[in-house]
Amino acid sequence: MRRNRAHLFALGLAIAATPALAQEQLGTNPFSNGADGAKIHIASGYVCPAKIGEFERDAIGISDIDAGTDFCAYSALDGVYGTVKLTPLVGSYDPKTSLASDFEEQEKTGGKQVDEKDVKVDDGKGAALTVFTRIYQTATLEELHYFVEFTGAAVNGWALEGTIEFASPRNDAQAKAFLDAIYSGAASRIAAK
Repeated sequence: MRRNRAHLFALGLAIAATPALAQEQLGTNPFSNGADGAKIHIASGYVCPAKIGEFERDAIGISDIDAGTDFCAYSALDGVYGTVKLTPLVGSYDPKTSLASDFEEQEKTGGKQVDEKDVKVDDGKGAALTVFTRIYQTATLEELHYFVEFTGAAVNGWALEGTIEFASPRNDAQAKAFLDAIYSGAASRIAAK
């Protein structure tokens, strides 16, 4: 009996120490392994590669269990961060409503909205995917302006949302490449619900 308790305690410590391992042990990991270190979102088929340009994936997991939101997080040198979120849609998708809590958090911490628009990206099926974007400026330091850009689009019954934190003009090309990689071909990479 003591031996079983010791094993269970050790297993509990190992699971608590590594959230990804915990998700796998509990059967709740929303991703499977793919080629070249990629993680495949089981429910949608969306692939989170190990690298997107200069970004390396450093985390995957469940963002909001009630909404069914899962995420892949990336980082690059120079403090550039990106996140991809996938949420199954129930009804229509309104990016402003879906991202409202993120907008509120930016505004509470001093972020100033500097841009909002829809952009068109090739959806991978010969049509343009409309992607909502909103950018907040969070700080300025010498010649660098720090931004957080939120994006969102409905793709085959899924909300595909991206967030990137970057310094402009230093990281403009990285930020654009990251967001292009999220949405380019998304319709052919996400299975319809």
